[in-house]
Amino acid sequence: MSKELVILAVDDDMINLKLLKSMLMKNPDVKEVLEAKNGADAIGCIRSRNDINLILLDIIMPIMNGLELLKVVRADENIEQMPIIILTTDETKKTEALELGANGFLMKPIRNNDLIKKINESV
Repeated sequence: MSKELVILAVDDDMINLKLLKSMLMKNPDVKEVLEAKNGADAIGCIRSRNDINLILLDIIMPIMNGLELLKVVRADENIEQMPIIILTTDETKKTEALELGANGFLMKPIRNNDLIKKINESV
């Protein structure tokens, strides 16, 4: 696994973001966790940084949801290879998310071990 990971966490729930961030920062491989509260916010972040290694993405968000963001990323040749792991409470979206190009899918509430395993598989 590569060291110095920069991870973008996208979730409209600030409590989820904080939990995710604290979980991720316990991992010695994670250098920085960026936060975005919806897909539009995330796109701005992705476009302004070229060092993001992985996106952790909620599906149900205002303005631009996770599946819409996934489509945008996969359609952009500059960032289409970026690993994206979907984190959601909605199991019914799993097939669609994977078909749209998600690298992994975790059900909330997220457990640290599952998250680390998925990150290791994806980066």
